[in-house]
Order: sequence, then C-alpha cells, then structure tokens
Amino acid sequence: MSFITDPLVYYPISGILWFWHKIFAFLGGLLPWVESADSSGIIWALSVIFLVVTLRIMLFWPAAKQIRFSRKMQEMQPRMKELQKRYKNDREKLATETRKMQKQEGFNPVLGCLPMFIQIPVFLGLFHVLRSFNRMGDAFGALGMTAEETRNTGNYVFNADEVQSFLDARLFGAPLSSFISQPVEQFQAFVDPGAALDFERWNIILVAIPLMIVSAVTTHLNARISLSRQSPEAAANPQAKIMNQLMLWAFPIGILVTGAFWPMAILVYMVTNNLWTLGQQYYLFEKMAKEDDVAALKRREEQKTLAPKVGVKPVNPKKARGVAAGAAVASPVTVEATGDDDDDEVDSSATIEPAPSPGATPRPGQKPQQPGGQRTRPAQKTGGGGGKNKKKKKKR
Repeated sequence: MSFITDPLVYYPISGILWFWHKIFAFLGGLLPWVESADSSGIIWALSVIFLVVTLRIMLFWPAAKQIRFSRKMQEMQPRMKELQKRYKNDREKLATETRKMQKQEGFNPVLGCLPMFIQIPVFLGLFHVLRSFNRMGDAFGALGMTAEETRNTGNYVFNADEVQSFLDARLFGAPLSSFISQPVEQFQAFVDPGAALDFERWNIILVAIPLMIVSAVTTHLNARISLSRQSPEAAANPQAKIMNQLMLWAFPIGILVTGAFWPMAILVYMVTNNLWTLGQQYYLFEKMAKEDDVAALKRREEQKTLAPKVGVKPVNPKKARGVAAGAAVASPVTVEATGDDDDDEVDSSATIEPAPSPGATPRPGQKPQQPGGQRTRPAQKTGGGGGKNKKKKKKR
C-alpha cells in the first residue's frame, strides 16, 4: 500500500508541514528574542496548526456538502418512511422509488459521505508523519531504530537535519514527538547521542493533559451543536439515540483514555481541528439559517401576491366563468320585422328569453320553466296580416 499512500497522503501532508515550517522559521529568525527558530517548539506548533488550517480549507466545500447532506436526509425522512410502508413487500420497487425521489431532490449520497472518507486518510496520514519523526520501538509507524538512527533518517519530505530540528523542539519543556506512555529509553531520540535528558515525563504530562481535556471538551461541544440541528423524528430513532450518545460522551472519553498514546503534535492537531470545526459549524449553520429565512420570506411574498386585496371579495374562478356564461345566455335578442306597405307599417319584435340555468331562482313575475325549456314571446304578424286589415276597411 505504500506505493499508494506515499504519493497520495504522506508526501503531500509532510510537504505542507515543511512549507509552513520554512515560512515561520524565516519570520521567527527576524525576531531578536527567538533563538534557534528552526528548533523552536512554538514555530513547529504553528506549523502543525497551519497544516490543519490548510487541510480544513481544502476540505471546506466537502464539509459544507456533508452538513447539507445531513439536513436533506432529515427533510426526506418522512417521505422515506412513506415509501417503506407502501413498498414494504417489494424491495426492487422501493429501491427504484427511492432513487427517483433522490434524483428529484438533487440528493447524492456519495457526495454526502465524501468528506468523512477524505478526513480519515488525512488524519491517519498526519498521525503517521508526526509519529515517524521518532522511529524507535515497534509501535505503529516505528521501525525499531536506535536513537542515533532515528535522528539521522529522513522523514518523507524532511531530511535528517530537519528531523533533528523537530526532535529537539520543545513545547513548554516537552518534545513535540513525545507522548505520556512513551518508554524512557525512547527519550534518547530527543537529545544528541550521549547527552543528558533536558526533560522528564511530568513535563510531558503537564502539557499533554490540558491538550487532551480541551480536545475532549471541544469534541463534546461539536457533537452537541451538530445534534441540536437534528429533527425530533431522527432523534427518536433507537439507532440514532445510540449514535448520539456515542458522539456526546464515548468519543470525548475515548480521547481522554487514548490521549496518553498520542504524540504531542497530534494533540495540537486535535485541538486545532476541533476549534476549526466549532467555527465552521457556527458559520455554516448561520448561513443556512439565513437561506431558510430568505426562502420563507419569498414564500410569504408569493402568498401575498396570490391573496385578494383588502376589501375585495374573493372570486372563485370556476364560479366567475359560470356567471359570465349565464349573463351571455340571458341577454335578450330582439328581431325587428318591417311590413311591405310603406303607408301602413307596423313594427313588431320577437323577444327570446332564454331559459334560466338549472337551479337558478326565477325573476319576479316570471313563470318557472322546465330545465332546458325556452319561453318565446310571439311576434306580431305583419305583411299578410296587414293586407287583410286593409281589405276589411275598404268593404266598410
């Protein structure tokens, strides 16, 4: 696996650490009160801190995607339950409908899990690089070297002189590559061959314990903030309850227990990483809350535009169409007829009154009609009728 992890994980991580160490060592060399900037514990601690910052900036977009992934899962949970109830006996149909719903919502589980899969090799790679500065013993990353061998062996991007610089660095009196449970014989790697030790185990304890406590507390706070955004339905799930308790209590306690086996630089990494996560969660949650407020305001504005104005009676579109159609049918049609004789013209008209619509109330004085019926008012006869009247007058 070294042909994969070396170029993809170990060399890039050690390269970033090397870059920041060169930057801060140069700046530290400009300050008159900084002695041996290359071997300064503060300089190396700052290099580790900015290594974490660099990695977290690179992982910021995937982390934001992961948070949105969690929120989208909570929003889709009720619909998922409906699909599970509907297709509980048809797994194939359930899988098809689930993929269809995910596609409609723009939900991609792979992108949601990507940040977690990226951070795991990054953490393991950083642990390995920092642990490899001291390769005495037979633990993970160690090669059973002697003190002299480990001080004269390069560590990926770092050459032997830079490895010695890291081993000689002290953070408040404790070597950055040391840990509480480290055997005493391995302490010889932190000083020149044959030189006396300039620290004791209690120096490591005094620095490591506060870092372990801060790391455990910030881990608990991060879990609490993350779970505070969890929906009540998701929190009520039995499996979710177990996982929530692990995140809140088991993981922080695990840091306190296993912290005795972590090099000092790893503890610096853990504290920096947790503090970054606190700030990142606050920023992303606030941003998403503002996005939700804007979306809610937009929905309210749309509802206002669709709502009737003050003092105006709401109109049902279907009812309005029916009234308009009835008005068109109810309008009377008048036909005028003109007789043939100019001297004795009689104007007549035929008015057709349409039948009222079914269920309509008849007008005052109007005789109720059968549905579909039509009452007509006969027109007065002209033409032929007018001629007969004329002949009667002549006979008289």
